[in-house]
Amino acid sequence: MEEIPLGTLYTALFVLIVLSGFFSSSETGLMAINRYRLKHLANTGHRGARLAQKLLTRPDRLIGLILLGNNMVNILAASIATIIAIRLLGNNGIWVSTLVMTVVVLIFAEVAPKTVAALHPERIAFPASYVLTVLLKILNPVVWLVNSFANLLLKPFGVTTDVEALERLNREELRTLVKEGGHISNEHQRMLVNILDLEHASVDDVMIPRGEIVGVDLDDDWSDILNQLTETMFTRLPVYRENIDNVEGLLHIRSIISKLSQGGLRFEDLQRSVRRPYFVPEGTSLTRQLLEFQSREHRMGLVVDEYGDIQGLITLDDILEEIVGEYTPEGRGRSRTIRRLDDGDYLVDGSTSVRTLNRHLGWNLPFDEAHTLGGLLIEEMEEIPEGKCSLKIDGHTMVIVDMRENVIHKVLIKPGEELSS
Repeated sequence: MEEIPLGTLYTALFVLIVLSGFFSSSETGLMAINRYRLKHLANTGHRGARLAQKLLTRPDRLIGLILLGNNMVNILAASIATIIAIRLLGNNGIWVSTLVMTVVVLIFAEVAPKTVAALHPERIAFPASYVLTVLLKILNPVVWLVNSFANLLLKPFGVTTDVEALERLNREELRTLVKEGGHISNEHQRMLVNILDLEHASVDDVMIPRGEIVGVDLDDDWSDILNQLTETMFTRLPVYRENIDNVEGLLHIRSIISKLSQGGLRFEDLQRSVRRPYFVPEGTSLTRQLLEFQSREHRMGLVVDEYGDIQGLITLDDILEEIVGEYTPEGRGRSRTIRRLDDGDYLVDGSTSVRTLNRHLGWNLPFDEAHTLGGLLIEEMEEIPEGKCSLKIDGHTMVIVDMRENVIHKVLIKPGEELSS
């Protein structure tokens, strides 16, 4: 070492510090890179992204390679710095070299490179992937040996190197990812979040309650049936006799519109146009029911309980409105069951679903058991109210103002002060 010129030692020290900075920035850049953007770029054919993705499939091997290289150059740099210090300052140079190298490595080989890599991971990770791929092939036996010992030590603690298992997102994490997507419009964010929420809702939450089902009663006078078919705003109607429990099937107005418009529709034509009823078990999730509608090519179903009694009616539009918002006349009609008064209170129909109320007003009323506002009030009171009465739920004062035949028809809601302000 005595024969090596100081200039050569200085050059070697400079190169080693640069290499140390390279390894440090590579580690931070590859670990900080957005995995989903990386996957997208790799799928589009970006070679740097493909190499980076391949390296990240085994993070233990990647970290082993980087740390092996980083420690080698840092130790060699410290040795050279010590030699230079001793040649310049004698034995006292050892302490000086330790102090100087600590500061130099910390600033130029750690903090600065890692800061740049954290702020611009793709600029660092993609070029570094070419070099690291070559180094991995050269040092693979050493890296394998180091990782084998390291993984053996981690195994008793349940540490896994399965990257796919670690990168899987649950529903709540995916919601957060969607909400923080800076390049997604608010409307698109809302729809994506609504899609994720479909799994939490069932057909009971969005169905038209039994008492509000509009259908064709075949026992009515033929003239009344014709008037109903001519004036209806719906494209599909359930057909029954006397009451909805005696359902005959489902009618698509399109199948009779030609004869109806020409005045040539007969009772027999109507009966032939009725399709078999499609029944949906109560409690079915909206996600599942959406797929069922698709596979069975239906757009309407009758919700039944475990005893086969009809509880309500669900349509494809009801589910789609949970995603995109109300866009059908019947959907907008349901939203008008919530009326804001001049004093800030709300007059709400008892048949309004709690989920609809929460969505329109931004509240968090419970709907695990009861699905309508009237049902929620009865559940909270644990009895059927005999007349006007009030109670407070989730900070909102609710006054029952209209009761008919043991059914809550109208409720006056006074929002909580912190929510109404």
